[in-house]
Amino acid sequence: MQGTIRIIGIDPGLRRTGWGIIETLGNSLRFVASGTVTSDGEMDLASRLCQLHDGLAEIVHAYQPDEAAVEQTFVNKDATATLKLGQARGIAMLVPARAGLRVAEYAPNAVKKAVIGVGHGEKQQIHMMLKVLMPKAEFKGNDAADALAIAICHAHNRQSLTGRLAALAG
Repeated sequence: MQGTIRIIGIDPGLRRTGWGIIETLGNSLRFVASGTVTSDGEMDLASRLCQLHDGLAEIVHAYQPDEAAVEQTFVNKDATATLKLGQARGIAMLVPARAGLRVAEYAPNAVKKAVIGVGHGEKQQIHMMLKVLMPKAEFKGNDAADALAIAICHAHNRQSLTGRLAALAG
């Protein structure tokens, strides 16, 4: 039997990147920490990406997660905003990958389905279910809450993912 697995969920954004860390042992979930890494909107894009990188790197170093999960981005009407979000998402994937972690990706609907049971729902439903699943969870704002939901989604899906990877390697 495998021991406790620490998972970091990351909700990428250029202004605010949410992060949430949980531990899972079997079917049990335990809240560890959550927060938001912000970038200064007055700075140039490269500097803002550096701020996100450095902030996430500090979190990964401080909490030493075993696995990471990042929300997939959706395409919106503003191509420039989509491109910038994609760059922030690249940072969100790069930081844990550089720390040697396997990085899983989940669509927003998969995250909602894992947490609230359906693929479409309101932010308040996610907040409520986070408190049900992990009563000690603390999160300020939607970004940190979404990151915790991403980590929970990964906790629910990691066993099947691990099995498929082992089958491919075997």
